[in-house]
Amino acid sequence: RLPQDRGCVAALGKMAVERGDATAILWEPDSPDEAHRVITYRELHADVCRFANLLKAQGVKRGERVTLYLPMVPEAAVAMLACARIGAIHSIVFAGFSPDALAGRIQDCDSRIVLTADEGLRGGKRIPLKANVDAALARCPGVERVIMLRRTGTDVPMVAGRDLDWVEATSQSADCAPEAMGAEDPLFILYTSGSTGKPKGVLHTTGGYAVWTAMTHEYVFDYRPGQIYWCAADIGWVTGHSYVVYGPLMNGATTVMFEGVPNFPDHSRFWQVVDKFKVEIFYAAPTALRALMREGDDWVTRTSRSSLRLLGSVGEPINPEAWEWYHRVVGEGRCPIVDTWWQTETGGAMITPLPGATALKPGSATKPFFGVQPS
Repeated sequence: RLPQDRGCVAALGKMAVERGDATAILWEPDSPDEAHRVITYRELHADVCRFANLLKAQGVKRGERVTLYLPMVPEAAVAMLACARIGAIHSIVFAGFSPDALAGRIQDCDSRIVLTADEGLRGGKRIPLKANVDAALARCPGVERVIMLRRTGTDVPMVAGRDLDWVEATSQSADCAPEAMGAEDPLFILYTSGSTGKPKGVLHTTGGYAVWTAMTHEYVFDYRPGQIYWCAADIGWVTGHSYVVYGPLMNGATTVMFEGVPNFPDHSRFWQVVDKFKVEIFYAAPTALRALMREGDDWVTRTSRSSLRLLGSVGEPINPEAWEWYHRVVGEGRCPIVDTWWQTETGGAMITPLPGATALKPGSATKPFFGVQPS
């Protein structure tokens, strides 16, 4: 079994004690007109324990699969960590997927409980998450419970005897002893996109995943205590699992969660958020960077970005032209770029430069990370 002070669950408890007043999550909503949220490690730990107790009250046990179909809100991280705390296996489905895609993933991992929201917000548009869940569950008779977060407050149908309001967690105890887990016990299942065939459920285990994500987050991003770190990924993908939630929080980082998109309400949104929170480390996908590059430099240069010291690329190869623009315009020629190569199956970065130690080459992920031996 994992030692008491190791693993993602124990790390959160340790941070709540040692750095309780430090900021764990900075949440930026879809619209800049809505207030952002600041969540400390002590508050996050209490929320996780309350939601873990709510899950236990629904009969969720160690090894059971729990499907999450949630927007990019702090409650999504809370739900992930609550599942981990009680030994349940979370299976996150990207909130942009259809009811059919959701149903297929629920059936495949045999979930009997689904966590969702009334609606999601993305680029100023409302996404009918609860309606999608209801449509999906017409094909999933094994689902017994739906716990719904009220994100927008819109009126949605609630099925008597099945649906429960997320607010019920607030009445639960903020004390929940963590389940003792073996290093090879499952932590989560995440399905591949299905772009090359039927989506495959990739299972990551507790010990190795925790070590790898914490280690790569610290070394690849040269993370130092107190720095503001932002991985602009959705938790529906492995990048969001590893480098929005697990890796940063195990290292006691302040991690930014962003609900929106890079071009709403305008093409400066990323860089406005960087300035707002004084982000020092920024990690994003080449697709987003290329889209912003096409809109011209002015959307970038009208912001300061003086807090930035390190840039990262993830999700696909970055072409040299986009790399040069990212380095020259966004980073003003002073920020190294860590171009990381990895995939859902590995859980964390495998090939990557180390800032200040690896010679950078535009469009190249350079060399393997410690312990990785490419064949």
